[in-house]
Amino acid sequence: MTHIPFGQAASGPWQVEITPEAAGWAYSGLRVVDLAGEPVKFTTGPEEMLVLPLTGACEVVAEGERLPLTGRASVFDGPTDFAYLPIGTTATISGHGRVALPSARATRRLPIRYVAAVQVPVEVRGSGQASRRINNFCAPDAFDCDKLVAVEVITPGGNWSSYPPHKHDTAGEGEAELEEIYYFEGGPGYQRVYGTHETLAEVSGGDVVLVPHGYHGPSMAAPGYDLYYLNVLAGPARQRSMACRDDPRHAWIRASWADQPIDPRVAPAGGAS
Repeated sequence: MTHIPFGQAASGPWQVEITPEAAGWAYSGLRVVDLAGEPVKFTTGPEEMLVLPLTGACEVVAEGERLPLTGRASVFDGPTDFAYLPIGTTATISGHGRVALPSARATRRLPIRYVAAVQVPVEVRGSGQASRRINNFCAPDAFDCDKLVAVEVITPGGNWSSYPPHKHDTAGEGEAELEEIYYFEGGPGYQRVYGTHETLAEVSGGDVVLVPHGYHGPSMAAPGYDLYYLNVLAGPARQRSMACRDDPRHAWIRASWADQPIDPRVAPAGGAS
């Protein structure tokens, strides 16, 4: 199943728990927890993880380090600060709000780290009705880790993102092999995956779409409803990359953006420019 409505991947304290085994692949994972004051203790095991407040604030305690995360009121309020936890780490998180823990199976053990919201690079991508804002908090050129890649995308109501449709399931020139998770907030909107299998699903807060292979896109925000998604990606390559290959039928779309104004609703809110 590639579309997992909110609640259908719940396990223990996690409102969403996607492990590589549950997804049927080898690297990418995601946990989401709604904190209400009680601490949640967990072990990263063979995965490197980020602690990313979606709404609210939390504190991370791991290996004697205490990392307060200021967080944010909403995923639409700009980037948040976040913490990095390496493989083989026991940690506790506590606070109030919804917190995501994107993860990837890894082999290198790197230090625990904290990154402030103002250090997160913010990018405006596309133009016209394909305008969207990207918080590149764990993009390959923004943050160093072993396997994990993660970014946030904000698509204003009526706009399309993950567009033109693209794929990254075959290692080669201009394309990396990656497993991808889409986790949504806001909406409603729609997500399409096609090529090797077909998914066209209505998505909203807490829903997940898995992309093991094939083309994916567009992500469509219904008019009047902004759409947020967290992309979690990982694959076998030693060097992290987000390289993708556009569906050749729609690749021409990129050139058309030069003649269209950028939607002013995607102006960066906080973060590094």
